[in-house]
Amino acid sequence: MKLQPPMQAQPQPQLQPLRVTTAPERPAGLAPWPQHAVPVAGRRTEELVIQTTALTKAYGAIRAVDDLALNVRRGEVYGFLGPNGAGKTTTLRMLLGLIQPTSGEVRVLGAAPGTPHSLAQVGAMIETPAFYPFLSGEDNLRMLARYAGVPGHRIGAALEQVDLLGRAGDAFRTYSLGMKQRLGVAAALMKNPALLILDEPTNGLDPAGMAEMRTLIRDLGQGERTVLLSSHLMSEVEQISDRVGIISHGRLVAEGTVNDLRGADRLLIHADPVEAARDLLVELAGEAHLSRDGEMLAITDLDDLALNPAYVNLRLVTAGIAVHELRLERASLESVFLALTGAGHDGDQHAELEVLHG
Repeated sequence: MKLQPPMQAQPQPQLQPLRVTTAPERPAGLAPWPQHAVPVAGRRTEELVIQTTALTKAYGAIRAVDDLALNVRRGEVYGFLGPNGAGKTTTLRMLLGLIQPTSGEVRVLGAAPGTPHSLAQVGAMIETPAFYPFLSGEDNLRMLARYAGVPGHRIGAALEQVDLLGRAGDAFRTYSLGMKQRLGVAAALMKNPALLILDEPTNGLDPAGMAEMRTLIRDLGQGERTVLLSSHLMSEVEQISDRVGIISHGRLVAEGTVNDLRGADRLLIHADPVEAARDLLVELAGEAHLSRDGEMLAITDLDDLALNPAYVNLRLVTAGIAVHELRLERASLESVFLALTGAGHDGDQHAELEVLHG
């Protein structure tokens, strides 16, 4: 994994400045907080650490990212979900200043991407991390720390955060794939960043490695740090994200909490006689909240109606109605994702562009 020296970004359109608060004490050995990157007490606030407006990246006639409006708040784990080739990695590269947008506006921690002010508070792992195979994990980080001007004491702290202290002296080539991914995260953590950007961190991991990485990301997202997690795996994003943005063909097609995106529960009832069951359920839930598909009846918005399955079952049985099936159903994030993205089968062209122009 290579760290690039800070690049001088081209002039960017000016956005309104974000809210600034009084800076708390910076950890020992690190420079004072930049004025734009002050942590705010508490878990999650409305302050934006990433803000894009009409962000677009075109390669010829192809728009890899198209009119993207992304808003990531301080202190949250934000899941950036999309099919392969949807524009996720291209977006992250623009946020880091690795590539320039074709048009649009973007601010990261209140500054233009790729500037020293922005990079000082950002740690990132984009795609697969690469290190010198014959150096130990610790020596790889020491080399990166010297190059980036990071105090040496941060190396041990970063290794401890990713649970690699016990293998810090072993050569990188002896690490498992999961350990290599964790060392990449450690490299991103050495600056003790306010914003951590992770691109497909569980790629290639076995189920145990994926579970370990999810736990790590959940732990890293505690407190004031913001984590932007890019992935195409619904279960990964669903389990650890505070909010989710879904991108398809370069455009943001949905954004919200996982519960908001999945929608309300439905209570499905198979009862006999069905007409008698329907009449009783209309009395309980109202006509507007009841639907019928053949022999199956469904009640929506149970929370709003203050109904629970046990009470519905009791009322049906007490009325002499036989209940053959009664179950709660909620749309999965996967079904919402597939409905919004069309399964992403035609995203290969964008994926190829991301590799060619990365």
